[in-house]
Amino acid sequence: MDFASLVGFLSGLALIVSAILLGGSVDLFINVPGMMIVVGGTIAATLLTVRFRDVVAAWKGAYIVFSNDNTDPQEVIDSMLKLSKISHRNGLLALGSVEVNSTFLRRACDLMSDAASESIVQKTLQIEIDSLMARHFMVQDVFKRMATYAPAFGMLGTLIGLIQMLSQLDDPSSIGPAMSVALLTTFYGSLLSSMFFLPIAGKLKGRTLIEVNNLEIIREGTLSILSNDHYAYVYERLSSFIPEAKRKPLPMTVREPKVPQDG
Repeated sequence: MDFASLVGFLSGLALIVSAILLGGSVDLFINVPGMMIVVGGTIAATLLTVRFRDVVAAWKGAYIVFSNDNTDPQEVIDSMLKLSKISHRNGLLALGSVEVNSTFLRRACDLMSDAASESIVQKTLQIEIDSLMARHFMVQDVFKRMATYAPAFGMLGTLIGLIQMLSQLDDPSSIGPAMSVALLTTFYGSLLSSMFFLPIAGKLKGRTLIEVNNLEIIREGTLSILSNDHYAYVYERLSSFIPEAKRKPLPMTVREPKVPQDG
């Protein structure tokens, strides 16, 4: 579970509910027709804009916001360093039988073991990265569009409520309650946009950037292994992808032995 997402969601919801309770009754903020306009209108407009399967994929991918982030770039670098050692000891062909958890890394190992040229490997892996970014963009775009539509339908609901209110001006006592009901749809739209849709889209974008960074580490490591670069050079090349403060030092066991000094 992603602790930051959970705390952000629960704290934001708790603060809003607390403000409502301190100002009056929760019943004042419940209006079924207004919810129907905002939620139903947002879903309908989204389905008109994007494909149904993209909407389904977006909601399936929303769980990523609350899932634990296991994509540590340092672990990816360590994996590439191990592959570099294997290739130097046993050759590129041995990489085809190495067990890996990532399908992207699996493909990179297969390309190296098949003796693919550096240009082919680079183009193939780059296509994979671009394709992943496009798929993730579609998921993020669904939530961004919903964040745009929700306030718009909230305003539409407010206009509907105002029209209904103005038609009953002969009863001054009904103006206040009717106005509050009319404003509720704007509240629903703003709440859904600011509390749910935009944060989810932002979180997914951040996860995408992390995943793309890891894939680029694999790509650069693969190209470095194909070039038969020294283990230490592979480390220096890949460590540039992470902040200096988070870089692990290169294990001394793989460094070139130092020549003892006389005397």
